[in-house]
Amino acid sequence: MKQHRLLLSLLLITLCVLSCAERYPTRINHHAPRIVAIGDLHGDLDATRRALRLAGAINERDQWIGEETIIVQTGDQLDRGDDEQAILDLLEQLHGEAVLTGGAVYVLNGNHELMNAALDLRYITPGGFVDFEDAVTYDPADPTLGEYPVEQRARVAAFRPGGKYARLLAQRNVVLIVGDNLFVHGGILPSHIDYGLERINAETRSWLLGETERPECIRGARSPIWSRLYSDEPTSASCDTLNMVLEALSVKRMVVGHTVQEEGITSYFDAAVWCIDSGMAEHYGGSVEVLEIMGDDVRVLREPAR
Repeated sequence: MKQHRLLLSLLLITLCVLSCAERYPTRINHHAPRIVAIGDLHGDLDATRRALRLAGAINERDQWIGEETIIVQTGDQLDRGDDEQAILDLLEQLHGEAVLTGGAVYVLNGNHELMNAALDLRYITPGGFVDFEDAVTYDPADPTLGEYPVEQRARVAAFRPGGKYARLLAQRNVVLIVGDNLFVHGGILPSHIDYGLERINAETRSWLLGETERPECIRGARSPIWSRLYSDEPTSASCDTLNMVLEALSVKRMVVGHTVQEEGITSYFDAAVWCIDSGMAEHYGGSVEVLEIMGDDVRVLREPAR
């Protein structure tokens, strides 16, 4: 009987992974004529809008004008700024509008999205707590919420697994491949490929929905959302690892955020990895930049000096 239950459990997990892989693909084989990747936003709505306009994705009324462009935002919409709800809602709105013209908006989860779901509140601004007071209703007698100060409870209710905004995050991948391009917040290592990229996405999604415990695959400095192997003074060993990953996944380049590049968007290893966190959010004071990919033509778009 015990063995039967174990086999049934494994079957259900397998079916869940397959179902999630179909609904939320980890790999999109469509070779889009134009992809624009946008790095960390950290609660700065003005910088978000400017990046999207620089990408040719929205007009002055925040409406999608990107036609068949694919936008990939590589995570860290949250923390360090006060406009997080508006950013999440804008990206969700554009996701719906883009598909009507043959385009797409794919938003990934970074370490700060998943820290919020894990109720790690260290980087939330006072305004970030106020921002979500109108986002959800909750039971004042909820014992879990009772462990937090009153001004934090709406935010906690919104982002804890199963909460309104945790369910929104559950619609987003940790890792995404579009054509020849691998997108992830921190970095993909060979061990992640062995574990299974689809499995990482599916397990993270299940946790955000409140169905399972927080998976080990998104914890620690070597996880896809935390790794800085390719973005923080990468070495020849980083290059060797990168080449193993690119070859194993049959892609040409990896695009990551997570680590602010003081000189703006930077590439390493003959443009096999692009680090796109330009520090554009007000917290960092960097420039608004995005990465445009058109086949093998990859270039940085920079906002003119203001």
